[in-house]
Amino acid sequence: MSYGQGGSQSQWDPWKPNSQQPWSGGGGQTPDWAALAEASETRNKRRRLLFIGGGVLATVGIGAAVAMAVVSANGKSEASDQPSQLPSTAILPSGSATAPSFAPTTAPPPLDPKEFISSAKKDTAPLSPAALFPGAQLTMNGNVYKKGPTADTKSCASAAQGTLGKALTGNGCTRLMRVTYTQGGIAVTVGVAVFDTEAQATKAKSQADKKSIVAPLSGSGVKSFCDGAVCRSTTNSYGRYAYFTLAGFTSGKNVTTKDTKVFRTGDDLAAFAFQQIRARGEAQASAAAGQ
Repeated sequence: MSYGQGGSQSQWDPWKPNSQQPWSGGGGQTPDWAALAEASETRNKRRRLLFIGGGVLATVGIGAAVAMAVVSANGKSEASDQPSQLPSTAILPSGSATAPSFAPTTAPPPLDPKEFISSAKKDTAPLSPAALFPGAQLTMNGNVYKKGPTADTKSCASAAQGTLGKALTGNGCTRLMRVTYTQGGIAVTVGVAVFDTEAQATKAKSQADKKSIVAPLSGSGVKSFCDGAVCRSTTNSYGRYAYFTLAGFTSGKNVTTKDTKVFRTGDDLAAFAFQQIRARGEAQASAAAGQ
């Protein structure tokens, strides 16, 4: 078959598969290189246009994907963060911008009861044996003690024995009150010495020794006790008060370490004296707090 310029020759299309390329003549002739070059150039231009168009579409697709990723990650678009998107103050819930206010709740520190019984300037409540030891009897730890005679003196040494008088007067004792309680054949005298300051009472207590004894108080149905016999005594202080006990048998028998009832009686009355002195401070502190 010859490839001449006949009308039956098919037109070559570079984009149509299996189409024949144009030649300038029949078999054995040299190909038309100019036509081939022009066709190649046309094909290359179309490819470049396709690549450019595809790149634009790819860029738009990536941009859309990034934008969607930002919206997905933030849960809202960036435009929603702009102040112009916030509701006006007119439609905000009422009072939402006002912090609640509260009245002060800090209570003042409580008054110290001991402060009122540590100085004569503050310890101004009435003081007497009847006020400090009221009633006809008292009960401590289930033990009932009957109240006997009472005494009150400003001459502290006159109601003391042994070395106690010196310890009291040497530290400015202004008053010594005494009261005696009994239970069966045991009697206990409680003595409360009063000073102007806590420091004086504390010093008097420290100077007291085994020979510092409050004088036993008898009478009003209480037999004489601890008059030459061995008795058990205690010494302590609280605030501007120093308090003492002397416990023994009304029969005149000596007290030994085996006489636990005597020791218990002395301890009960010493504890009661402390409670009464402390209660005095608490009452005055309470009254001051209510003013």
